[in-house]
Amino acid sequence: MRKRWSTRTWRRTAVALSGLAVLGMTSVVIVPASATEAPRTAFGQPHAHDEPLVIGHRGASGHRPEHTLAAYELAARMGADYIEPDLVTTKDGVLVARHEPEIGGTTDVADHPEFADRKTTKSLDGTEVTGWFAEDFTLAELKKLRAKERIPELRQENTIYDGRYEVPTLQEIVDLSRRLSRQLHREIGLYPETKHPTYFREQGLPLEPALVRTLTRNGLNRPNAKVYVQSFEVTNLRELRRQLRVPLVQLIGGSGAPYDLVAAGDPRTYDDLATPEGLAEIATYARGIGPSKDRIIPRDAGGFLTEPTTLVDDAHAERLVVHPYTFRAENTFLPADFRSSADPAAWGDIFAEYDAFLATGIDGVFADHPDIAVAAFRDR
Repeated sequence: MRKRWSTRTWRRTAVALSGLAVLGMTSVVIVPASATEAPRTAFGQPHAHDEPLVIGHRGASGHRPEHTLAAYELAARMGADYIEPDLVTTKDGVLVARHEPEIGGTTDVADHPEFADRKTTKSLDGTEVTGWFAEDFTLAELKKLRAKERIPELRQENTIYDGRYEVPTLQEIVDLSRRLSRQLHREIGLYPETKHPTYFREQGLPLEPALVRTLTRNGLNRPNAKVYVQSFEVTNLRELRRQLRVPLVQLIGGSGAPYDLVAAGDPRTYDDLATPEGLAEIATYARGIGPSKDRIIPRDAGGFLTEPTTLVDDAHAERLVVHPYTFRAENTFLPADFRSSADPAAWGDIFAEYDAFLATGIDGVFADHPDIAVAAFRDR
């Protein structure tokens, strides 16, 4: 029997969030620049009364093709506190922003006959993947490509921007954040993720040295820099803990295990990391966790929300901030409670989803539509 939240439960949930105004979800909310916005708490400390952070997940990827300078800029202009690039590397060791090492799904590389012979099959974290891989291209070659929408069946409107934007480097993203910080009179933070670090180490192209160099060269390797560094793996975060002075975030998948642990024969899984004991261990090297949002409020077999777990409270007990992923407006990503129709691409009631998750005490969100997150948090 599927379990819906009762009216009484929803009323209890709403107590902490009274005053939430439901805004039109199809509109774009541009937050005016303000030099006097409320300050954030120090990194690593749970937000007791402050507004949760809005992290532009791959930029404003619900509105522009992900991991493009256009997506990052739009996220910042919509009010995001941080922009989030997933980092992979080129053949010549330059960090660029792509969702995965395989770039066939996010660029027009298949339309370039000069790169047809680069298509290959590789083992990515134990799974055979066929396509074109970033590490087989120099930066100059990647710059010949153009980005395209990764999920066009759900975000058809984004496809009008296909072919307009380059693959950006991490340095270009740093430069953009600085320019936008000046223009918007507020600091735009960076929240990079090291993608598949074990895989890239196996390719002889580890991500971490270039990341440390870039942050250090730009004066961002310091405790008060507005930077978080995240990873789904454990080993590289432990190593970065000795090299970086910015806070680290352990990502926790909804299932499975960190691949570095799998490769080392370590039996621990993401379930183990999410226990009180696992969180205590994470607190020795990281300042926060980025869990799949289903670990905070699980769904039943029908896709409906059930009761929240203790994960947020358990993490806060270890002084870890909690930034769950990923909040998206399309029905296919929403709990069944909030879907507007059977159309997977139509937008549902994401404001109600934010209502439920904010009541658990989370400290921030990874959002594909930062404008909606800003509106939900601002008006609560």
